[in-house]
Amino acid sequence: MPSVDRQQDLADAAEEELARACDLGWRELSQVTPWGDTYEGFTPAGRSAQFERNYLWVDETKGDICVEVVVYQPQAYERGVRLTRVIPRRDSTKTEMMGDQE
Repeated sequence: MPSVDRQQDLADAAEEELARACDLGWRELSQVTPWGDTYEGFTPAGRSAQFERNYLWVDETKGDICVEVVVYQPQAYERGVRLTRVIPRRDSTKTEMMGDQE
C-alpha cells in the first residue's frame, strides 16, 4: 500500500471543499453571509478530517464575500490547510485565490 502524504491529502481536500463552497454566486451567497459551519468528513485518501467553511464580508456588509475553508485533523488544527477565495460583489465570475498551508 503506498504511503499517503498527509499534508497533500489535506490540501487536496481543502481544494475540493473550496470549489464546492463557491458553487453559488455572489447573489446567492449574500443571502447567507455571514455564516459558518464545521463537520466531519473524509479526505480523498479516506482519512477522517474536520471541514470548516465560513462566508464572511470582506470590508463591509453587502460588499465582497470571503469564502474560507479549513481542513484539519481534530488533534492538529494548527497543521491544517486554510484556503480562501474572494467573490467580488460586482463581478461574480472573477475570483481571487489565496491560500496558506499551516
